[in-house]
Amino acid sequence: MTRLIVFTLLFGVIDFYLYRVVKFLTRNQSSVVQYRWLLMHVGLSLLILLSFAWVVAVNINLPYDRSRRWTITILSLVQGIYISKLVAVLFFVIDDIRRLLVTLKEKVIKQKVKPLQDSKEESNTIPRSAFLSWTGTAIGFTLFGSLLKGFSNKYNYEIKKITLPFATLPPAFHHFKILQISDIHAGSFDNKEAVSRGVALMMNEKPDMIVFTGDLVNNRASEMDEYMEVFAGLKAPYGVYSIFGNHDYGDYVTWESEEVKKQNLNRLKEIHQQLGWRLLLNEHVSITKGESSIALLGIENWGAGNLSRYGDMEEAHRGSEHYPFKVLLSHDPSHWNAEVCKHYPTIDLTLSGHTHGLQFGVETSYFKWSPAQWFYKQWAGLYRENKQLLYVNRGFGFIGYQGRVGIMPEITVLKLEREYLL
Repeated sequence: MTRLIVFTLLFGVIDFYLYRVVKFLTRNQSSVVQYRWLLMHVGLSLLILLSFAWVVAVNINLPYDRSRRWTITILSLVQGIYISKLVAVLFFVIDDIRRLLVTLKEKVIKQKVKPLQDSKEESNTIPRSAFLSWTGTAIGFTLFGSLLKGFSNKYNYEIKKITLPFATLPPAFHHFKILQISDIHAGSFDNKEAVSRGVALMMNEKPDMIVFTGDLVNNRASEMDEYMEVFAGLKAPYGVYSIFGNHDYGDYVTWESEEVKKQNLNRLKEIHQQLGWRLLLNEHVSITKGESSIALLGIENWGAGNLSRYGDMEEAHRGSEHYPFKVLLSHDPSHWNAEVCKHYPTIDLTLSGHTHGLQFGVETSYFKWSPAQWFYKQWAGLYRENKQLLYVNRGFGFIGYQGRVGIMPEITVLKLEREYLL
């Protein structure tokens, strides 16, 4: 209920700002036209707020089923609308700050400011800028349009192929191909055929080994019921390995009891086993090819922020010291800087996910940006610290916003190469 009140107040402030702007932009229209625009703005705002209230107060903790997909869709639309509105409001706030500063200047130096030509306000007031108002409105509509278009991108899988040279890699593993996926979030899917196409894309790459770096579900193990057959199709000669992510522990929903929550996690462990995936829980395994072996380590979720820490790096690393090459699966990329680089310099490659690239951003050959970088130093793609590498997968699935803008769902193919130093 507290969350509902806070967001309602926030949305109310945003809508009040926009009400003033709509009134200004329609000032030259007839009173009837202006009234219709204002009525439409108020009516849509109330409809959106009521939809949000229903989602948060009534339906958000229901077990996931087909009816709740409508709940998630409504929540996504509300998010998109108010993110767009918030961006537009920023321009209006800038304009209000401008007007305030000009007003203060008038009062301080006793200088009258000539009003703008397009204003009907009284001559002793500072008019709102039509340019800033129209710019904010245009950017808000553009952003909302891109978010709507993003709904069609949620199954638009991109295959990222990266070659990684290592001097410590045993020669037998030269050209060894690891396929990584992350953040499946099965509870968000609504198109089984599209997900199946994604799995087929993976198998077409003919990887030597497949790794999954956490968040199989949003919260409940039952979300996988419909997709067991699909993901059981993931096979590789050297096995399929997996870890837990922060969502897999069920920490974000209200359970009937701690025992029920524990049963959910145990069921999720069984699901990994039934899929044929080797779930790594603070441990390591040996990957052997010919007469050479490398270590694959997997820890439970460990984040540098406020997320619960279940991972135990010391336990996972113990006994792996003699391996010449080590790969770590760790869901949250903040773990890399916080612990791996500082205390485990012999971890050659860390594979993470978690951020989704915030499912929103811009990526070109020369430029990469997303709001995700405000929260995570490493948020998508390849990073290097001395001789250690980190790769952050952008996520196979989605959560919250039911789409992708600029940051597409990812299938990563990592080819390991033996680097011969001269």
